[in-house]
Amino acid sequence: MQENNQKSIEDIISDAKTYLETRVEYTRLYIVAKVSTIVADLVTNAVVVICFILAFLFGSVTLAMFLSSVFDSFTAGFGSVALLYLLIAIGITVAKSSVEKAIANMAVRKYFNKIADKEEDEKV
Repeated sequence: MQENNQKSIEDIISDAKTYLETRVEYTRLYIVAKVSTIVADLVTNAVVVICFILAFLFGSVTLAMFLSSVFDSFTAGFGSVALLYLLIAIGITVAKSSVEKAIANMAVRKYFNKIADKEEDEKV
């Protein structure tokens, strides 16, 4: 009888060790999956931001060159584009709180949509 109890205790200890090893492996794989998702998201967002910045800069130079040919003056063309950006900056400064709220809401919505998509993928 005592041998059966010892055998079952040894089985329980062995099962507990196996469970613990499996749990540690699962946690490691879960962390790797989360980190790789975050890194991929950061890289793709960085590429998109860089492309938008380049498009904005080239578009600004193109607009300035076009206005320079319209006004027959580089100073007037580039100055008018600078004035346009100054007006946009003043407008954003005046409406700063509503712009900040809109950006924060958009970021939170994107985050929670991403979480909802992940939960749907895990259920399937």
